[in-house]
Amino acid sequence: MINVSSPVSGVAGTTVTLTGSGFTGATAVNFGATPATSFTIVSPTRITAVAPPGSGSVLITVTTAEGTSNGIGFVYNAVAPVLTSVVPNQGPVAGGTTVTLTGTGFTGATAVRFGTTLAPFLIVSATQITAVAPAGVAGTVPVTVTTAGGTSAGVSYTYVGAPSVTSVVPSQGPLAGGNTVTLTGSGFTGVTAVRFGANAAFSFTVVTPTQITAVVPTGVAGPVQVTVTGAGGTSTNAVFYFYVGAPVLTAVTPAAGPLVGGNTVSVTGSNLLGATAVSFGATPATSFTVVSATEISAVVPAGAAGTVGVGVTTPGGTSNTVPYLYAGVPTLTSVVPNQGPLGGGNTVTLTGTNLTGTTAVQFGAVFVGFTVVSDTQLTATAPPGAAGAVNVTAVTPGGTSTGVPYTRLAPPGI
Repeated sequence: MINVSSPVSGVAGTTVTLTGSGFTGATAVNFGATPATSFTIVSPTRITAVAPPGSGSVLITVTTAEGTSNGIGFVYNAVAPVLTSVVPNQGPVAGGTTVTLTGTGFTGATAVRFGTTLAPFLIVSATQITAVAPAGVAGTVPVTVTTAGGTSAGVSYTYVGAPSVTSVVPSQGPLAGGNTVTLTGSGFTGVTAVRFGANAAFSFTVVTPTQITAVVPTGVAGPVQVTVTGAGGTSTNAVFYFYVGAPVLTAVTPAAGPLVGGNTVSVTGSNLLGATAVSFGATPATSFTVVSATEISAVVPAGAAGTVGVGVTTPGGTSNTVPYLYAGVPTLTSVVPNQGPLGGGNTVTLTGTNLTGTTAVQFGAVFVGFTVVSDTQLTATAPPGAAGAVNVTAVTPGGTSTGVPYTRLAPPGI
């Protein structure tokens, strides 16, 4: 028989003292249908027992070989839930993230709050709840669980604003990608993706909350929006990266010039915008100006006699080359025959050096027809003129030769 229990209420783990009679040889102490966590027979009239987990009102009974005693009431006090983790512990300010709450005492939960805002939730078990984060403002709030036993201590959840991209440097590059660019902006902590249009960056590194370096993926010619995705969502700033086709050259005009350079040529082709270099062989142009996507004006540097390839470099890559001739200053050493009639019309042969690319032959101040036979020989038609000697000169992109004399002879008189 049980006469008294003390205390008459408590929580799991409470030690209860039972006073009565006939406790010798007790084999069980039950709280309702649940055995006590443990019990000790102190004397034939007293037993101490540790309350097992339970809820509500139960009857405590003692069982011996003689049978089971009467029951005496014990009330389980409600216990506040304990929240130990929230996973994930961050999400966008727009809400909508499903999180898992882990802890104890969740049975009968009546509310889950993010800060002061109620969230939809589902009790999975006494130790787990899933909840959908409501909308919030950027910053950290405590997540709590409320049951009949009270409200848990809060566990932090951070509302993260969407990242913002303000610039990408350089802002253009080749179709093949593979080049590294620097993105500047804000909210980059925890970024999970960087995209160039629909294509993910080959790789990226979050350097600071305001800077990311990314390796550009392959793309097609034209602009694409650069976006960054993090826990707070995806950036929406209109920041663009331009995929540029490799430059293609078709001509350089004029295609020859003097060894000392300094002359201006027009380099034509396609995809020439943004050119960063123009070279004549291995030598950079003295200066250049991008006129349009199809033309560059360049000042030729000094060079050695011979042909070199002219190339252009842009963010899209390096072009093919087109030939440019560095022409040495021409020389004339002889004109054969070196005399002729006043009426002209006779053909003469001019011998010298660097005559390839000759653009003019003059007898004195008179331009005449000519043919380039080789780098050392020209043929020309002598013009009519007054009796006497004139200087014959040849003009090439390399300059004007020194003169050799040609004499017009008057016919003999009687």
